[in-house]
Order: sequence, then structure tokens, then C-alpha cells
Amino acid sequence: MRKLIIFAFIGLLAQLIDGALGMAYGVTSTTLLLTFGIAPAVASASVHFAEVVTTAASGTAHIKFGNVDKQAVYRLIIPGSIGAFAGACFLSNLPGDSAKPFIAVFLLLLGVYVLFRFLFKLENNTQSKTIGLTRRQSIPLGLIAGFADATGGGGWGPIATPVLLSKKGTSARKVVGTVDTSEFAIAVSATLGFLVSLGWEQVNWSWVFALMIGGIIAAPIAAWLVKKLPAHLLGVLVGGFIVLTNSRTLITTWSVDPSVVPFIYGFILIVWFSAIVYAIRKNKIKQEEIVEM
Repeated sequence: MRKLIIFAFIGLLAQLIDGALGMAYGVTSTTLLLTFGIAPAVASASVHFAEVVTTAASGTAHIKFGNVDKQAVYRLIIPGSIGAFAGACFLSNLPGDSAKPFIAVFLLLLGVYVLFRFLFKLENNTQSKTIGLTRRQSIPLGLIAGFADATGGGGWGPIATPVLLSKKGTSARKVVGTVDTSEFAIAVSATLGFLVSLGWEQVNWSWVFALMIGGIIAAPIAAWLVKKLPAHLLGVLVGGFIVLTNSRTLITTWSVDPSVVPFIYGFILIVWFSAIVYAIRKNKIKQEEIVEM
């Protein structure tokens, strides 16, 4: 029962982050599940089962509020679903112990990417009503983000969202809504891949339902939280959190010299704290500029 409560809290925390950033539900929840010694394939499968419900709720809300570029969604879901299914089958056939450090490295790199992407995020002065995603652009993006999402337990948002935001004049609201809505198809495809490769008996349904409950509870809280904290500050917080947690996994797996471990953690914490301070100062300067205008 205690573990189920912890998993529900993990789902709640992951949904709070995802609801505020439009990404990182899978990365955050999978990272935390791996710290409990759960095999990468089982952790990723549990997260994607839970995401079928959470992404459906999120996508419905985004469509209702007009946050979705439907054409971009249609162009992303087919290659994304193919990539997610292939990634799930690939991960399921890897031995759990041998896969864990590779998945941790992948998640750590995603954490670094999320941190620096939001720390040095460029804002567009003019925003178009559509994303303008072509088929030629959507196929590689969908395949790579979908495959990364299934193998790492997260990656659709951290990869797809920054790539789409990098397009000149793109509305951040449209990008977040489009990525979140299309993620439902990716979660379903990855789940089917895990069912084919792992089978029903490998899935702990109590863990899945705990993650779902936590995510459902967090959804309205995240909507309130996103109004209080700037998105780039939340991005720095979650990016540093993912880096710190996966560094712990790698240090434990690789049996790093205990005398070096405090220096590694100290360096990560100093960089993370400095990034948070920079993000807060950046937001303060931005608010002062708005007031002066």
C-alpha cells in the first residue's frame, strides 16, 4: 500500500510538471520508477499505460480551448505511432539490468536538453495561427520522438516541443496543445508494442492505476500552477531534477568511487541552483520591461 501511495505521488508530480510545461510526464515518472529498481521495460510500459488516460484528458481539454493545430496532429501521429511501437518492441527485448544504464544516460541527456532549452529559450514577437509543419518535416520528427518516447519512457514532448518551437513565428500555446494531443496516439502505440512484447502478465496494474490517479488529481492543479510560475523556470527545475536523479542511477550502476560522489552531486547542485537563479532574474527583468512599456 505504501508503494502504491508513492507511485500515485509520482504520477501527481509528473502530471504537475507536464501540465505546466507540456512535456516531461514520461521522463519524470520513468526516472522515478527506475530509482525503485523497476526494470526499464516494465517502468516504461506502466508509464505508457497511464499516459493513455492522462493524454486523452489533456488532448480533449486542448481541443476544447482551441490550442491544437489539427493538421500538424494528423501529420505527427502516424510516424510517431510507428516509432513508438518499434521502440517498445526494441526495449522489451533488452535485458533489464543491461538496459538500465543506457536508458539512464538517455534520460539524463533529455534532462540536460530540457534544462538548457528553457533556460535560453528564445521568444518570438509574432506568432502565426498554425505551426506550418510539412510532411517532410513531420516524418523524421515523429519517428525519432516516438522511438525515443517508448525506449526512454519519455521523449515525445522534450523532443517534439522544442523542435516545433524553433520554427519562426510559432505559437507556444499551439505547440503545447498539438504535442499533448498527438501524444495520445503515441501512448496507445507504445502500449500495444509493450503488450505484444511483454504480455499482460508483466504489467503491474496496481502501479498503472496509481500513476493514473495521481495524474488525474494533478491535472487541475497544474492548470493553476502554470499561471503562477513562468514556464522557463519550471523547465529549469524539471531539467535539473531529471539530471540529478539519473546521475544517481548511473553512479549506483557503475559503482563510482565513493570519495568522488559528493563532488559530482555538488557540481550538479551548484549548476542547477545557478540556473534557477538566472531564470528567476531573467523573469524579473522581463516583468520590469513589461511594466515600463
